[in-house]
Amino acid sequence: MARSIIIGDLHGCRDELEDLLSLIGFGSSDQLVSVGDLVVRGPNPAGTVDLLQKVSARVVRGNHEDRLLRHRQAPRGHAPPLGTLQREVVRVFKQHHWDFIASLPLWLDLPEHNVRVVHAGVDPRFPMDRQSPRVLMYVRCLDSYGTPTERYGPTLWGEVYSGPPHLVFGHNAKELPQIHPYATGVDTGCVYGGRLTAMVLREGEKPPPPSDRRSVLVSVPARRKYYPR
Repeated sequence: MARSIIIGDLHGCRDELEDLLSLIGFGSSDQLVSVGDLVVRGPNPAGTVDLLQKVSARVVRGNHEDRLLRHRQAPRGHAPPLGTLQREVVRVFKQHHWDFIASLPLWLDLPEHNVRVVHAGVDPRFPMDRQSPRVLMYVRCLDSYGTPTERYGPTLWGEVYSGPPHLVFGHNAKELPQIHPYATGVDTGCVYGGRLTAMVLREGEKPPPPSDRRSVLVSVPARRKYYPR
């Protein structure tokens, strides 16, 4: 039976991706979906993208892909600066890696599961056609006025989002998955020495309520800590 496997932020951790796919017995009928942030901070950005392409993964654009693309596509002399870690990705990327991340959408719908995949989150006040791309890739919390912020604020946006659909997201790394009524955060900080987490849904399965949500979440430990928090 085909499954959908929605994985958290990879940040170049190809080994852990292989560990997770082995743990769940990933097969040719399964669909792999990524919440983005494939690169930067971890040891193998090009290899991570290669593996995702090999298994025909569906991927949304994360803030790290966005930053790299804005640098690459900017007019000469106007490119935003890159740090050491971003420059390392530029050094190892080939044209097919650039083509791949340039093709990534801001969100993906999995209607058979009533799931939408985004990198960071949404502004709970607005429908999808009014969402800012910046919010989709960078939001973490809501400030005291209910406005999305990229900083850590008093309220997680997932606590307020009331669905449908169910949103699966990454970006805001936590020790454990974020479990909200209509949203699940699957970034558990693999690159920081945490775990790589995935939501695994059988064909036609919907995310269960919060009390049972962990039944569809699997994870593997990071092989080591690649980047300090």
